[in-house]
Amino acid sequence: AELAAGLAERGWVVISGGAYGVDGAAHRGALGAGGATVAVLACGVDRPYPRGHAGLIGRIAEQGLVVGELPPGDHPTPSRFILRNRVIAALTRGTVVIEAAYRSGALATARSAQELGRFVMGVPGPATSGLSAGVHELLRGDGVLVTDASEVVELVGDMGELAPVRRGPVVPRDLLASGVRRVLAALPARGLAAVRDIAIGAGTTEDDAVGRLYELQSLGFVERHGDGWQLTRQAILSVCAEGKES
Repeated sequence: AELAAGLAERGWVVISGGAYGVDGAAHRGALGAGGATVAVLACGVDRPYPRGHAGLIGRIAEQGLVVGELPPGDHPTPSRFILRNRVIAALTRGTVVIEAAYRSGALATARSAQELGRFVMGVPGPATSGLSAGVHELLRGDGVLVTDASEVVELVGDMGELAPVRRGPVVPRDLLASGVRRVLAALPARGLAAVRDIAIGAGTTEDDAVGRLYELQSLGFVERHGDGWQLTRQAILSVCAEGKES
């Protein structure tokens, strides 16, 4: 639902099959975001299927489209779902398969999309889950791993529509100038270090290292003891926290 909502918010039309599970979640996500969505049925459009989604399919008809290649009055059959999937693939610029098992109908849609030269993407669940097996198989081939709407748009959108670079949370060390960071990185995790050793480790002169060390001292990263310098507890904890988040 979150992925579909993100795409709808960016002006993309979400197309799915109206079924229970991921299909329904995709339609609801798009509708909830005020976007357009299309349900492709494996039966006549006058026979909403599954029946439990009659209300949802009605909402889709109001806010988007309900389509099918079968004439009114036709009932769904297993083979018609496979045929329906190829229509979904043909109507889209790209197909995203989410947590699909080996025999999932979504993989049939993905195969049709590949045959049509469309983009195929996958969002797996837990690595050991049977519901991820089909997506893993897809990703071992020509499928592309995506995690959110921006990555989908980067692949299927117009030139220049790039996903933002993923970054971890900003930590105090990130705000330091590069020369200051090099001096900080040259200090050992435990114990004192002489200015000469710090300067060598940072690739700078002793005079420059001393100036950087006093700047770090004013910021609470280091402390001086006689002729030696060492990291403060604050700096050590900051490094540990950064390591856990990376």
